[in-house]
Amino acid sequence: MEPPEIGRIRELVAANPQWSRRRISEALCAEWDWRNGAGRLKDMATRTLLVKLEARGLIELPVRRRTASNRMRSQRIPRLCWDESPVAAPLGDLGPLSVQEVSTDAVARQWFGAALAEFHYLGYRGTVCENLQYTVSDAAGRLLACLLFGSAAWKCQARDRFIGWTPDERSERLHLLTNNTRFLILPWVRVPHLASWALGGVLRRLSRDWQRKYGHAIVLVETFVERQRFAGTSYRAANWIRLGATTGRSRQDRHRTLRVADKDVYLCPLRRDFRRVLSQ
Repeated sequence: MEPPEIGRIRELVAANPQWSRRRISEALCAEWDWRNGAGRLKDMATRTLLVKLEARGLIELPVRRRTASNRMRSQRIPRLCWDESPVAAPLGDLGPLSVQEVSTDAVARQWFGAALAEFHYLGYRGTVCENLQYTVSDAAGRLLACLLFGSAAWKCQARDRFIGWTPDERSERLHLLTNNTRFLILPWVRVPHLASWALGGVLRRLSRDWQRKYGHAIVLVETFVERQRFAGTSYRAANWIRLGATTGRSRQDRHRTLRVADKDVYLCPLRRDFRRVLSQ
């Protein structure tokens, strides 16, 4: 038997043939009162759900009124002028360091994006869905490092086995995890222990910042370290747990069609009772 929500979607589409996909998703989101923890309607999540249901043949949506575009692929990240004079000193000699969450600060966000786009080996085109963006600066305000946290991987055998949750529990509570998708120390910065210090400084505030922005906490953080490039030293120094390696699939590959480089899986619990929260 199909869930009643499927029937309701079909009814709404049939009764309003002139409506666009966007209007249908907005109406359903409001009808279901589907909100995040901060009280905002989850319109984008509703739209994503409708597309997935159509792909599975469960519903039929109106024809797209315009060609879908990847906003992030077309977004141009400006190249900025950097002070590339070397920063090479013991961590304690840099003076008080500052950790800032900059996702709502337009100017700082521009520097953050430009740094990742120019100097991170994976590049950067922007963010979608829930995310937080952190910068680490010295006492003079000079940018030293950038850390980006976004959506957790849909599936990861090592992680899911470590948590001990069921597929249904994972589907319901995946939003309580986040992935450290980018971590950059600017190439002219050579400061021993800065990376592990930055990870520690961010994780001490990450859940509170997520709660403030999105209305829910984070209980577990993950990252995937490309083993041919990096040894994961900073994560281990910051007390992250190495669980093993991936099997060569993309972190968002739900259909077993993508092949990527093998990566080491690291987790960092933010609460001692994370298993109870994620699999209760």
